[in-house]
Amino acid sequence: MCSSDLARIGKKKRPFYRIVVTEKTRPRNGRFVEIVGTYDPLKNPAEVRLVEDRIKYWLGCGAQPSDTVRSFLRNQKLV
Repeated sequence: MCSSDLARIGKKKRPFYRIVVTEKTRPRNGRFVEIVGTYDPLKNPAEVRLVEDRIKYWLGCGAQPSDTVRSFLRNQKLV
């Protein structure tokens, strides 16, 4: 089973996240299947970029988005 989650890649005090598809058993910043977007909380307003066709594909395959990713998808009207 796969899930959509955030993986932190930013420096100390400068968070930046990738929205990734991972196996449920993998750690947050561990190996992932595919990058499907980015999230930059430091920009005003926060910037979220999503690859819509790949997100729709993975949701169709049964991937479960985390609560935060689900809120991004709702704001972009993908869920």
